Amino acid sequence: MNEMRINHLAVVVDDLDSALVFWRDGLGLPLGGREDVPAEAVEVAFLELENAHIELVRPADDESGVAKYLAKRGAGMHHVCIEVDDIHAKLKQLAEAGVELINETPRERDGRLYAFVHPKSTGGVLVELYQRSVA
Repeated sequence: MNEMRINHLAVVVDDLDSALVFWRDGLGLPLGGREDVPAEAVEVAFLELENAHIELVRPADDESGVAKYLAKRGAGMHHVCIEVDDIHAKLKQLAEAGVELINETPRERDGRLYAFVHPKSTGGVLVELYQRSVA
C-alpha cells in the first residue's frame, strides 16, 4: 500500500512563547507539548489539529540550518511533512527520478524515521518525508 498524508506543517519562529499567543491562545489550538531536538538544534512546540499538527520551530543555536533559514528568510512557513508507509522505498524512488535529497538515508528519532527533500526539486518547498515507526 502506498498511503501518504500530511503529518505536519512547520513554521519557523524566533520566539516560541510569542508565537503561541496566536496559535494556542488566539486560534485555540491545543498545545501537545514542547520538545528540545538536539540533533536538529531546535526547540519545537506541537499544536494539535484533527488530522495533523503544526510545529512551531525555534533554532536552539545560531549555527543550525533552521537558524540560517530564519536569518535569511525570516519567520514563516518552513516545511511540509508528508507521512509515508516506507521511507526507504520512497527515497529510492525519488533518487531514481533525479530528485535532489538532503538526506539520502533517513535519520531516526524516537523510533520514527525522517528525511528531507531539497527545495530545488520540489518547486521551492522544503519537504520532510516521515515514517511513523521503524519497520
